[in-house]
Amino acid sequence: MQEMPPITIDVVSDVMCPWCFIGKRRLEAAIRAVPDLDIQVRWHPFQLDSTLPKTGKDRQQYLNDKFGGADRARHVYSQIELAGKSEGIDFAFDKIKLSPNTLDCHRLILWSRADDLQDEVVELLFRAYFLNGENLADAKVLVRISEEAGMQSDLVEHLLATETDLDKTRQQIEKAQESGVTGVPCFIIDSRFVVAGAEKPETLAAALTHANETRTSADMPSFGSS
Repeated sequence: MQEMPPITIDVVSDVMCPWCFIGKRRLEAAIRAVPDLDIQVRWHPFQLDSTLPKTGKDRQQYLNDKFGGADRARHVYSQIELAGKSEGIDFAFDKIKLSPNTLDCHRLILWSRADDLQDEVVELLFRAYFLNGENLADAKVLVRISEEAGMQSDLVEHLLATETDLDKTRQQIEKAQESGVTGVPCFIIDSRFVVAGAEKPETLAAALTHANETRTSADMPSFGSS
């Protein structure tokens, strides 16, 4: 009997999205709730704002432009802070001085797949931005994160100075949009089921269980195969 491959979870995400950080925590809890399942998580790029300059934009100006004023922004982010605390995340939005263009972050995540370090890199990017207020548009920060994750940081430093995989990253973002992804996080389970938004762990766990129970031995198309 042919052994079934792992259940894939393709996570479409942007590292400047606080709900994606919350979604990661909830996904981790969901996976812990189904310990008997063989699961493979893969991360895919999305950009909440592709118009941001490469060097980023002043955070306060970005929030004013997006929400129409500081009061509205504070209200929105107060709700996110509460949701974060429930998942053990102490968001430090006041530390963030720059809203980054995240294309280089997504290139780093793409390169980390070769060493099976995507989860580590995504986690470190989220922590650097949302807990420490670091500038993710700064190549030095990304190189340091690559080293902390166990990547070849000297190679990363060289690649970031080039346009390597920029077009590929943009194409992957376009592919997600063409597949119907309009917001993040988005979890594509076993290339068959979609859970949109940072749903509760029990919802994600139920989707994983259902995916496992309805699998067949036929080859399945893969969201992240190209």
